[in-house]
Amino acid sequence: MRGLQGASGAVVVVGAGLAGLRAATALRERGFGGRITLVGEEPRLPYDRPALSKDLLTGRRTEAENALPLPPDLDARWLLGRTAVGLDRTARRLALDDGSVLDYDGLVIASGASAAPWPGPGSPPAAGTHLLRSLQDARGLLLALGHGVPLLVVGGGFLGGEVATAARTLGVAVTQVHRAPLPLARAAGPVVGGFVAGARALAGVDARPGAAVEGFLGGRVMEGAVLSDGTRVAAGAAVLALGARAATAWLRGSGLRSAPDGSRAVVCDHRRRPLADDGAPVDGIVAVGDAAASPHPYSGDGVPAHLALGHWSEAVDHADTAAATLLGQESGTETAVPSFWSDQFGLRLRSVGLPRLADRTEVHDHDAARGRLEVSFHRGDRLVGALTANRTSRLAAYRDRLREDWSGLDRVDAHHR
Repeated sequence: MRGLQGASGAVVVVGAGLAGLRAATALRERGFGGRITLVGEEPRLPYDRPALSKDLLTGRRTEAENALPLPPDLDARWLLGRTAVGLDRTARRLALDDGSVLDYDGLVIASGASAAPWPGPGSPPAAGTHLLRSLQDARGLLLALGHGVPLLVVGGGFLGGEVATAARTLGVAVTQVHRAPLPLARAAGPVVGGFVAGARALAGVDARPGAAVEGFLGGRVMEGAVLSDGTRVAAGAAVLALGARAATAWLRGSGLRSAPDGSRAVVCDHRRRPLADDGAPVDGIVAVGDAAASPHPYSGDGVPAHLALGHWSEAVDHADTAAATLLGQESGTETAVPSFWSDQFGLRLRSVGLPRLADRTEVHDHDAARGRLEVSFHRGDRLVGALTANRTSRLAAYRDRLREDWSGLDRVDAHHR
């Protein structure tokens, strides 16, 4: 079987974002001297995606400042503005949208995720409706915010809150609609959701919890929306912040297993190898970032064996392991603890672990007047995560506890070692 031999061969990285760049960099750092080709759907070099809904929208960071630094010795070929459309694992060939084919000895799946489309009912107007996943999306939304038209944010997750925050910072009137009774309900539970809802009210957002958009007003141009409670909301622009799906359509028919949670992420083992439909790990391929569903130690008891987290930390933490796997080397990376952050409504939210798995929350600090919060998340008698608002220094101890606990647990895919 053809594969990477020592420092030679050809590696193709599908995805020219943070995950792809980190994986390519890790390959070079581990001594790989062969060809590296990065295929990117966007016609630009890698940039910092989390800033799209934060500093870039408010003008605190320019596009140039948002570019990710490229290692001077990366020596990679960039195929930008190109999309992978098919994979032949047997022949080790990748098909691109322009009809060309790339042969590879090693493949990195780092194609990221795309914004979830509007599910209905009806279709939103073509003009004034925005998703926010790419730099081009951010440019369009920034232009709309500059016009000062009222903004409708559909979705109560982290992205929706960050966009609402940026708009209010710019003095734009904002209405935020979400089905759950509280923001961040699924990701962080009712304690955090209630705390954020209070800060959102102080920021002047017209919140419509427990409601859904039943239809949009306007023909081709956005004028507002009709909600499930019968009320109408006027808006000259709308952001659909409805989550994301792994950009893995190009893997259909390849025989790689997808996560059962609907994320469309590729299920992989602890060495970042994707699993085939029969459950066996596939050699010569690794998956990182938003396109990968990772194993975790808390599977069972109603928790799936693999989770697609969509966190920035996933792209960073697993790049070295992926590179080591392709090169047949041992990875010295310590157990990674997922983390995420979000700045909204004057709150610096920082979290470690997997709060979404909790069945119990403990509150250690709750001071709405000072914007301070510290909560820990537990499943049974086990710590699974922690979150703070404006108390970032408190997280280090939680991270250490989680890392120690996780490193002592058996891997969920131990039978594939």
